[in-house]
Amino acid sequence: MNKFFTLAFLSTSLVSLSQEKADQTWKQKFEQLGTMLPTPNTYRTASGAPGHEYWQQRADHKMQVVLNDANQTLSGKETITYYNQSPDVLTYLWLQLDQNQQAKDSDTPLTQSSTMRDTLSSRALLSYVDDYEGGFKIASVKDAAGKPMRYTINKTMMRIDLAQPLKKGESVVFNIEWSYNINNRMLNGGRSGLEYFEDQNEYLYTIAQFFPRMAPYMDNEGWQNKQFLGAGEFALNFGNYEVEITVPSDFVVGATGWLQNQEEVLTKNELARFKAAQKSFDKPVIIVTQEEAIAREKNKDNVSGTKTWKFKADNVRDFAFCASRKFIWDAQAVKLENGATPLAMSYYPKEGNPLWEEWSTKAVAQTLITYSKHTVDYPYPVAISVHTASIGMEYPMICFNYGRPNPDGTYTDRLKYGMISVIIHEVGHNFFPMIINSDERQWTWMDEGLNTFTQYLTEKALDPNYPSRRGPAENIVNYMKGDKDFIRPIMTNSEQLLQFGNNAYAKPATALNLLREVVMGPELFDHAFKEYAKRWAFKHPTPADFFRTMEDASAVDLDWFWKGWFYTNDHVDVSVENVKWYKMLSEDNDLETRNIKAKMEKSEASGMMDFGAQAETFVFQPVTGTGEYRAGVPNDKIKGLAEGKHFYEITFKNKGGLVTPILIEWTYADGAKEMEKIPAEIWRMNENQVIKTFMKEKEVVNIVVDPNKMTADVNTEDNVFPRKAPESRVDKFKQGQ
Repeated sequence: MNKFFTLAFLSTSLVSLSQEKADQTWKQKFEQLGTMLPTPNTYRTASGAPGHEYWQQRADHKMQVVLNDANQTLSGKETITYYNQSPDVLTYLWLQLDQNQQAKDSDTPLTQSSTMRDTLSSRALLSYVDDYEGGFKIASVKDAAGKPMRYTINKTMMRIDLAQPLKKGESVVFNIEWSYNINNRMLNGGRSGLEYFEDQNEYLYTIAQFFPRMAPYMDNEGWQNKQFLGAGEFALNFGNYEVEITVPSDFVVGATGWLQNQEEVLTKNELARFKAAQKSFDKPVIIVTQEEAIAREKNKDNVSGTKTWKFKADNVRDFAFCASRKFIWDAQAVKLENGATPLAMSYYPKEGNPLWEEWSTKAVAQTLITYSKHTVDYPYPVAISVHTASIGMEYPMICFNYGRPNPDGTYTDRLKYGMISVIIHEVGHNFFPMIINSDERQWTWMDEGLNTFTQYLTEKALDPNYPSRRGPAENIVNYMKGDKDFIRPIMTNSEQLLQFGNNAYAKPATALNLLREVVMGPELFDHAFKEYAKRWAFKHPTPADFFRTMEDASAVDLDWFWKGWFYTNDHVDVSVENVKWYKMLSEDNDLETRNIKAKMEKSEASGMMDFGAQAETFVFQPVTGTGEYRAGVPNDKIKGLAEGKHFYEITFKNKGGLVTPILIEWTYADGAKEMEKIPAEIWRMNENQVIKTFMKEKEVVNIVVDPNKMTADVNTEDNVFPRKAPESRVDKFKQGQ
């Protein structure tokens, strides 16, 4: 049907209608975060930068460690120098005893719910009957003079009481001796441990969390003494490490830091290859070949004695190492934009080939390049990827990664890309949180989410067609539209997450990708993201520091975004509810008016689902006489400006609760397409529904919201106008075929 209105009536009526509804439906999605964030102070500013009085503690370690391959134990001695750089006086110190998570009295199994199924796996049964004696055995805690110090162990934490209060600017030196039985990861779990090759009676060790570590004391929470239950990872101090690792003489060792005694522990050929690798930028140099590794395995009964490998690492927050006679070892230099040339290295048994020799070090190198571009230049001399079965775990300069081919050396693309993704992810942890040192035990997303997002950028840099699992918005849809009872906000403590991978990895990574590609644009986002990395490199950032820096460095108000994506479990579901089509015609253009009516009647008669059949069509005619449009524009002027134009009034509904930019694809009658972006602030006056009118030069035949699936909209069927008839099961079956 045709209705005749003036343009003046259209503009004023829509404004009043929109305002009336907005007054009824406005809530709090665009309210500033305000008291949800901690109050800025001289340590952490309102801009998100460290304040002029920012401080953090430091802990230096000197260690001697012995790995006993005969009985799979590790023993060690460490000297810790702890520097109190806080304004507070400390009367005791807290240390982390992560190995105690494996102890018989660990709280971890007690805090995990469990059920009995019709069948139980051997792993599940073992958790009830295993006689493994895990956990630290603390032999002594002494001061610098050798006098015993009083200490108390509370599960995975140890308190050392100081004889004298430790004042600002002072340091204390103390010594700890300890040992523990190394856990078999396949049987006992854990984030590090040993892998046993039964047919060869051989062990491969990936050793981490192996020494009592200083807990951080921070301005925003004091001592971080939350127990280690297994999910929430670590909060640690930076410091310098000197570590001596004694192993069987035919073992190969890789570790955090730079090898100090190369001439003592490497053969002449290995040393020459190691030096050659430092100048090889195009491909890895194999330092220990597969043939040499196999020969070591076969000849192990004829070898005795030990070797001590010495490593030094400056300004790191932790230390880890790997050791085995099974290791093949390759390395390649990586040239960064700042001129630095760190070594990308890989250690892997023959069971990892040919996959590892081809891809591991290449993935390490690409990670260092891409992460350095988007965060800070990689500051360390090496980055190491170590292969052992069924693991993915990270430490400074070294990480342990899965990805084992079939026994005959064959592998699928799924395994290859899975391995590469794990390597990129774990090497990427050098940046989040090994350098940008967030508290993982409180906020898993601050390292896993930011790292998974940058992993996605690295995968695309390695291969534009890379089959990334996390990052693209459409990949998170099933999780976002799931049962809300099983979805918790990103801003949830690490130990309380229900769907750990989706909540801590996928959702924040998707949110950041959406923020970059849809909300801010790559240029603004990349500058702000890099600014955050530079501000908080080698410091302890909090969520508020990240949120504030991203806004401060971009001049984009993102409170609505943080609130929706990080503090709620809402999802995106925008629906195109109604479309009205208006066209301005001259008074004598009755022929065109009749043609529009005929088109509509024909569409309705044929049942075609075209634009005209579903839209309400209105035809504007200019008002005769000498009246003027408000702002003093004569009606003939309106006629000149608007004649022949097409006006489309669209009603959008927010069904999912999560506000989002509206991405519209217009398809015109001549087949041309146009993309248009409406900022998320369109929802600020009415969070549930908005009505907006668009002027187009050409007739529109189709409208699609988010055609490229960039906003994680959980229901795309109502994003289209005209609506498409629902697809039958037969049609879906045919498409599947």
